[in-house]
Amino acid sequence: MSKFYNCISAAAAGVMSLALALPAAAAPIKFDFWFGLSGDLERVVQTMCTNFNNSQTDYQVVCTSQGNYDAALQNTIAAFRAGKQPAIVQVYDVGTATMMLSGAYYPVGKLMSENGYKIDWNDYFPGIARYYATSKGELLSFPFNSSTALLYWNKDAFAKIGKTAAPKTWEEAADDMKALKGAGYDCPMAINISANESWQLMEQFSAIHNEPVATQNNGYDGLDARLTVNKTKFVKYVTDLKSWYDAGLIKIKSKDLGQDMVQAFASGDCQMIMTSVGDHGTVGKTQKAGMNWDVAELPAYAGTERKNSLVGGASLWVLSGKSADEYKGAAAFLNFIHDPKTALFWSTNTGYIPVTKSGFDFMKSSGFYDKAPYKGREVAIASLTASEPTPITRGVRLGNFTQIRAEFANQMQAIFANKVSVQEGLDNLVKNSNAVLDRFEATYKGKQLP
Repeated sequence: MSKFYNCISAAAAGVMSLALALPAAAAPIKFDFWFGLSGDLERVVQTMCTNFNNSQTDYQVVCTSQGNYDAALQNTIAAFRAGKQPAIVQVYDVGTATMMLSGAYYPVGKLMSENGYKIDWNDYFPGIARYYATSKGELLSFPFNSSTALLYWNKDAFAKIGKTAAPKTWEEAADDMKALKGAGYDCPMAINISANESWQLMEQFSAIHNEPVATQNNGYDGLDARLTVNKTKFVKYVTDLKSWYDAGLIKIKSKDLGQDMVQAFASGDCQMIMTSVGDHGTVGKTQKAGMNWDVAELPAYAGTERKNSLVGGASLWVLSGKSADEYKGAAAFLNFIHDPKTALFWSTNTGYIPVTKSGFDFMKSSGFYDKAPYKGREVAIASLTASEPTPITRGVRLGNFTQIRAEFANQMQAIFANKVSVQEGLDNLVKNSNAVLDRFEATYKGKQLP
């Protein structure tokens, strides 16, 4: 064997020994994130998760859609009981009371501080933060996909009646609807009275007018809260909606009837709707060619000292029972989401609004709101920040609220079908919803909301 071959063999052996002596690269720590979005929104979430995983090598988030909000919450409850819960779960706004009472969470403030992240919690818009905060103002979950309701109006149709601005009061809206009808428009305004539209019709209206949906400051101050919308300005609102419907100024639009509100507006069939800012992108993508439209804050009755509208959407909860390493990953992921650059990506691709002042300022400085298709979405921020949240406008914190929304739909349908009067229908809503709240209070007997 030649000396040359011996040298090569020795060198190869040395390299192999060195390789064996070096520690293997550590695999990234994996942790699960479950969410309730589907379709295009699911793809955006998955892209955001990929962006996080590509931004560093220590952690890998595994993001899994549960199909919808209800499934995300119910599947998480079942998984928690089996000891297989994710580290992070997206829970919609009406599930906040259930999560708070569960005790199955790791407060995000504690999580972030214990893992070395300094978050300015005052950076969150109060109208968003207060919905997910305790009665003392402590955020227990990370606000994530957030929205509020806006009035969408067809500028071309309004030009035909000599108007260049959306109605600011319901009195003005009534006059505009009559004028639009007189100008030949068959559907001046479209509404929906399904369960989900409780958010637009009952909850947003009540907040803007600083009227309670329920006692105990909408449930924030105790599980003995009970509905009270049959004794507030909401009665007048439903009475007016019904009278406008009877006069042909309002039409009910839903998928069940062949065309939902957003489709009716985007096609130019209906000239006003009230829906989430999250639908802004959909209208822009599907609108009738050449149609000019805009968004405005929801109308309020004349003489109202307007208050902030309510946030909708969901927040991210960190669940208890996971390892310290998984919590490190969860904290890193939440810090990534909190970054203003992520807020720009999220809002650009979804239509949801930034949840922090710094995120909003970053988007403004980037020119996000200067032109179509994003111009107008800043109105949602103006609506959410119209006032410092009052004990009423923080939100609605009632147990089993999805059942209450279903009861809202039942009674609204009965009212609009002339099966009951407005007052009788709202009395039924309160009575049946209070039975739901009775059961919820009994389930959590002796417990208090934080």
